[in-house]
Amino acid sequence: MNAFELATAGRVVFGAGAHRQVAAAVAAASAGQVVLVTGASTSRAAPLAADLAAAGLTVTTFAIAGEPTVDVARAGAAVARATAAGAVVALGGGSALDGGKAIAALAANPGDALDYLEVVGAGRALEHPPLPFFAIPTTAGTGSEVTRNAVLSVPGARVKASLRSLLMLPRLAAVDPDLLGALPPAVVASSGLDALSQVIEPFLSIRANPITDALARDGIARSARALRRAYAGELATDAGLREDLAFASLTGGICLANAGLGAVHGFAAPAGGMFGAPHGAVCAALLPHVLDVNLRALRERAPAHPALPRYRELAALLTGAPAADVSPADGVAFVSALTRDLRVPGLATHGMQAADVAALVEKAKQASSMKGNPLPLTDAELMEIAERAL
Repeated sequence: MNAFELATAGRVVFGAGAHRQVAAAVAAASAGQVVLVTGASTSRAAPLAADLAAAGLTVTTFAIAGEPTVDVARAGAAVARATAAGAVVALGGGSALDGGKAIAALAANPGDALDYLEVVGAGRALEHPPLPFFAIPTTAGTGSEVTRNAVLSVPGARVKASLRSLLMLPRLAAVDPDLLGALPPAVVASSGLDALSQVIEPFLSIRANPITDALARDGIARSARALRRAYAGELATDAGLREDLAFASLTGGICLANAGLGAVHGFAAPAGGMFGAPHGAVCAALLPHVLDVNLRALRERAPAHPALPRYRELAALLTGAPAADVSPADGVAFVSALTRDLRVPGLATHGMQAADVAALVEKAKQASSMKGNPLPLTDAELMEIAERAL
């Protein structure tokens, strides 16, 4: 058994109506002034803003129109300082949650975002704990409500990088499946396949441990049985379906934060920075090809590797068939068919061209997520993945 730690949000509340518990928790933190971070539209956050105000809190809303950049995080932190905010609450998808997490950290620490940012910054440790941060996801994908990092885009460097610290774990994660009812099919596909990759990659990771394995197994099965029906438009009418997707996303966040990821996310960070592509869409395009190439590499170069029998178990979890009745390749085939059924576009849709493959591979090789891949992939294998994902 690998030595491991388990780090997650200070408190997790899951279930229908869970988001209504946030205002009291923020008030109990003696926040007074609160920055409420939302996605592009602030109207969806109006009921939460009303709850916060009714709890005696003064609310300043800060909207994040797209994926958060370093400049957006700087601007949000300036708002938090100017209003003497005592807490940050984020309601939205991964962009709002990551942006809110970064704002909470930067507002409480001196200097600039690049002082603390990995890869293109100085990567310094935070000097002070962030403002108390409360996370409410409205998509079922990133799991950011239970992770210790915030991914920011640095457009000038064409890269995405993380602010990362155990201190950045949310004070409270309120996961309310009912907030997923209005997700459009394209968001179901990209966020749902991101969540699926975030339970599959930790399950195959060299850092897997018994706790993340248990969560990953449950998350894989829930994602596999729910995604097609959710894409078909059944979320609004099926509470169990909403619960499956919300819980799978939550387990993915816990798993990735504690067991690492793999080549899907190793590619996703540089691809997002180079082409401005949404993270979930990139992961969805890469997942079947990474699984296929990894399986072949394990068979050819590491037939005794413990990840190889896990491919058979993965196939059973995805298909719902007994492990004795499936082969490792059946899981890859299931994911390939799923991405076709969910009409996942290739990376060319986001502006990537064949001429970009070599540069993407070089950047992906340096990504921290690659360290969790079952085995190091060769340049030729990485090139193949990127070319097939086009």
